[in-house]
Amino acid sequence: MRKYFEDRRIAKIADRERTLQRIWAIGGKRGWYYGNWMWRLRGYMDELAGGPGLRRGRRHPLDLQPGDYLDVWRVAVADREAGRLLLVAEMKLPGEAWLEFKIAGEELVQTASFRARGLAGKLYWYSMLPFHGFIFPGMIRQLI
Repeated sequence: MRKYFEDRRIAKIADRERTLQRIWAIGGKRGWYYGNWMWRLRGYMDELAGGPGLRRGRRHPLDLQPGDYLDVWRVAVADREAGRLLLVAEMKLPGEAWLEFKIAGEELVQTASFRARGLAGKLYWYSMLPFHGFIFPGMIRQLI
């Protein structure tokens, strides 16, 4: 049985264009704006498990297009006009994961979603929650 989990953060933005620029520059050599050592650790863990890890970086430092790789993610949606970037995890996981950044009015909505596969997936999600509680609030503050 699969179970769906979500971690959503919302923050008011002052400058839509500046926020979009920061979102579109995320990852690669620039990093993830907050808790980069944890992102690197997760990337190394993924490489040890046979996944892509962080070695791929990104195709271009400021441009993202659907299909681009972005560290352990693949760009599914990159609609700058709509203010939406959706990333699909390509790392080794006991389930499926997405990371979405969406500007809705005057707010940035940052959502980490996970569809767990079995008990291993559920345990994985709950083991990552403490890291989410540290990384995601800091990341959204840096993006706005």
